[in-house]
Amino acid sequence: MKFENFAAKKMLEATHEVVHLTDREKQFIGLAVTTTRACAVCSGLRIRRALESGIPQEAIVQAIDIASAVNAGVTTATALHGIEKQGLNLACLDGACTLP
Repeated sequence: MKFENFAAKKMLEATHEVVHLTDREKQFIGLAVTTTRACAVCSGLRIRRALESGIPQEAIVQAIDIASAVNAGVTTATALHGIEKQGLNLACLDGACTLP
């Protein structure tokens, strides 16, 4: 099987035709998605493309830091929502959480 045979290839190509986002914005969005979805190959390619398009390494690092922080926030919010849905009342002292 080849990637060219899948609809996803056509969808990815269509994103290059978007006129309301700059190339820089597209690069950062793509990088945020690939890093948070844990695709090392895709992330490496995105970083290469970002560097080749003139985005400084410092900006790429900051973008990855933002994606990491947002992902951490989502993870924490999801866990807290699950705790709430289960009706759990956790007591946390000195970094350790237990049922009271």
